[in-house]
Amino acid sequence: MAVQAAPGATTLSLRHEVLRLGLRDPFRIARSDHNAGHAVTTVIVELTDARFPNVVGLGEGYPDRFYGETVDSMAAVFPLLLAAAGEVDPTVDGLRAASDRIQAAIRWNGGAKCAVDSALHDLVGKVTGQPVHRLLGLSTDIPPTDFTLGLDEPKVVAERARRAGAFPALKIKVGGPADLATLEAVREVYDKPIRVDANTGWTPETARALLPAMVDLGVELIEQPFPATRFAWLAELQQGSPLPIVADESCVTIDDLDALVGVTAGVNVKLAKCGGPGAAAQMLARARELGFRTFLGCMEETSVAIAASAATASLADWVDLDGNLLLADDPFGGLVLGEDHRWRLTDAAGLGVERRG
Repeated sequence: MAVQAAPGATTLSLRHEVLRLGLRDPFRIARSDHNAGHAVTTVIVELTDARFPNVVGLGEGYPDRFYGETVDSMAAVFPLLLAAAGEVDPTVDGLRAASDRIQAAIRWNGGAKCAVDSALHDLVGKVTGQPVHRLLGLSTDIPPTDFTLGLDEPKVVAERARRAGAFPALKIKVGGPADLATLEAVREVYDKPIRVDANTGWTPETARALLPAMVDLGVELIEQPFPATRFAWLAELQQGSPLPIVADESCVTIDDLDALVGVTAGVNVKLAKCGGPGAAAQMLARARELGFRTFLGCMEETSVAIAASAATASLADWVDLDGNLLLADDPFGGLVLGEDHRWRLTDAAGLGVERRG
């Protein structure tokens, strides 16, 4: 569907496409809807600029209802975001300014912003012949990605862990009645770091009861054990935990960072939450300034969004960029995972991805 900008001076136009993509394995988290976990919906955009014929910027935004977004809400704000971007000067400074204008145009709506911002970075990268990480002033030296396993029966999760044994770390979704049994089953078949993500599914009593066992099992970190607004619970757990607690649902944009100082040791930055690669690079840098350990995460997205995320990954201590690996069929190619499980950042212009076939 083609989108025209709201009134304003811009040469940009945008088309968006809603994709419903199947998952390789069922993927459930603690706050999944009933019968969820078999397919995901994501939005791909193609951004063009009348000044640069035949150049198309690819972007992606994931409409997560937890953050109030739907396919329809994204479509509704695209014209506003294009108008805010204005006529973009295709330079590093011009791109940064346009990206900042997109972020300031409306509050929240991170998925819609991510789609436009990532497409804009891809477009400017192609116009200037530069990869997105270079436009952001960032390095190609990035951490390896872990691999995520959803909630399921312990023996099922353990079998998936065995299959993913080459990855340098596994992220295990918890928040159900068999959490300890699941972690023990995974540890029997996997001897590398385990990261635990409860997606707001624990109570303080559950966390305190499980913490000693998680330490014994060699868990590396605990992500978002409690509901997003329970800062006091998070702070109390962090004070008594030898493991870093990482805020995810509690930390959506750069504006959330200051309130988390002294609450958690780490924060999880996701492009679909904060609004794209420009916003993510600023948020990761600010988090480091404030003393946080930085975790770069993703949704179940195609290689378009994963490539945009990987461009910012040199600012992360931990990386969880496996969304495209969870898909049964990724419609986009060009992004390469090395044998060391690091995404390869090359000199290819823009994001370096293209639609298959």
